[in-house]
Amino acid sequence: MDFSFCGIDHIQLAAPEGCEDEARRFFSELLGWTELPKPENLRKRGGVWFQCGNHQVHIGVQKDFNPATKAHPAFAVLHLEHLRDYLLTNHIQVMDDDARQDEGVKRFYLNDPFGNRLEFLEWRLQGKSPHC
Repeated sequence: MDFSFCGIDHIQLAAPEGCEDEARRFFSELLGWTELPKPENLRKRGGVWFQCGNHQVHIGVQKDFNPATKAHPAFAVLHLEHLRDYLLTNHIQVMDDDARQDEGVKRFYLNDPFGNRLEFLEWRLQGKSPHC
């Protein structure tokens, strides 16, 4: 083949119109992700962009919005238990899942403020983490 894939540049999550302030509170203030300036020609569409590790997460406005309750991004985390405790302290409900524990993966899910499913995971077996 004359082409190759380099990886993922960004993921986009949909949200309802007027979501920007709530997205900033959740993704930037709570999770600590850095907000990125949107290109001028895309600002009129609404939404907001964030940096998460080496990747970007774009929150895009969708007319007639319905949250993604099954399809989801998974974010690799170092010290997952610390994140889990932090979220619980901040009254964010997490849903633990041990379906991959035999592989050395600890993970949980939560819903963003718009109802989209998000997964957070950590590889527990030494040398197995492909992401962190």
